[in-house]
Amino acid sequence: MAGHSHAANIKHKKAAVDAKRGKLWTKLSKAIIIAAKLGGGDPAGNSRLRNAIIEARALSMPKDNIERAIKRGTGELDGNSVDEAVYEGYGPHGVAVLCDIMTDNRNRTAPELRKLFETHGGNLGGTGCVAYLFDRKGLFLVPVSGVSEERIFEIAMEAGAEDIQAVEDYFEVLTSPELFSVVGESLDNANINCESRQVTRIPLEETKAVLKFLEALDDHDDVQSVSSNLDITPELRAQLDA
Repeated sequence: MAGHSHAANIKHKKAAVDAKRGKLWTKLSKAIIIAAKLGGGDPAGNSRLRNAIIEARALSMPKDNIERAIKRGTGELDGNSVDEAVYEGYGPHGVAVLCDIMTDNRNRTAPELRKLFETHGGNLGGTGCVAYLFDRKGLFLVPVSGVSEERIFEIAMEAGAEDIQAVEDYFEVLTSPELFSVVGESLDNANINCESRQVTRIPLEETKAVLKFLEALDDHDDVQSVSSNLDITPELRAQLDA
């Protein structure tokens, strides 16, 4: 294209990647700050901090950034306190949305999120308005190319994992939040690579069963449309499609 060099294109792409990496590092820093704030700055005795550091390293976060975040959490460095919160509401077309938040300024975050919801045709709701659709679980994504199904089952289930499923190129390992660190350590000790590890929210089994029922109805040759008062979120749809 006239006026654009290969080098310029590379520079533009690198800037975009760097910007995305910067946002990820900011989120990871907040996770480390919270973990250190709640459980202390020693990863050996703070499993939440240990897991946050592992994830930060996996995304090439510099050691200095990690250490600064730990010191902010323990109060050794000055900085605004970072707090956790949960915001619930409805997005476009009434889909349920639940956001786990880490912020150093709730007075900024709340109106910004409210505006985002409203700009996209949704609205923030009250506490508990959609949370009942989800269950809090530990989730590990393990590339199938790095471990056999028999091996991942042996290690994860022995450590207390609740379920393991092969989904496309990954094994999804589910745990209770209480055993998240135990399962993670077992996978690490077995040299099993986890591409992602997080405590997140997934659809309740009852919700998934209803979704499968609605899908079966919709697949029937004589059914033209199916309506329900169940909020089908992107997360629910992704779980069903998996």
